[in-house]
Amino acid sequence: MSKAVETEFVTAWIAGQLFGIPITRVHDVFEAERITHVPLAPSEISGVLNLRGRVVTALDMRKRLGLPPREDAKKQMVIGIDHEGEAYGLLVDSMGEVLKFASDAIDAVPINLQKDWAAISAGVYRLEDRLMIVLDVEQILDFRKDTLAA
Repeated sequence: MSKAVETEFVTAWIAGQLFGIPITRVHDVFEAERITHVPLAPSEISGVLNLRGRVVTALDMRKRLGLPPREDAKKQMVIGIDHEGEAYGLLVDSMGEVLKFASDAIDAVPINLQKDWAAISAGVYRLEDRLMIVLDVEQILDFRKDTLAA
């Protein structure tokens, strides 16, 4: 019997929900400093920020998930990812821990998951007291197709 492959996830909290991104997709986790607004950018884009001299596009995950803006003034955390040669920072409320799961333990996206959330999810893992929604980076950044086609 072969051992199931395990995948590690960087986890983050957004509006009280736990989300995970495969650790292989994450290159940095940092606190959002000054975000510079970009005129005429899609609504999901909070602006750009500087990470050690590199321009990073800041994507507001609350807007991407159709959630209201944060009410507290605490600094947001950023999950840095690279996609197709571009640097993106996913703005989240707070970071969780790195969790490891057997790859065959992932469940399909529940049919009752909100449409906006299901569209950017690659599945869910059941924890003792909650679900961790696995984010699909390609789908998160899919909003660019509408912008690029215009």
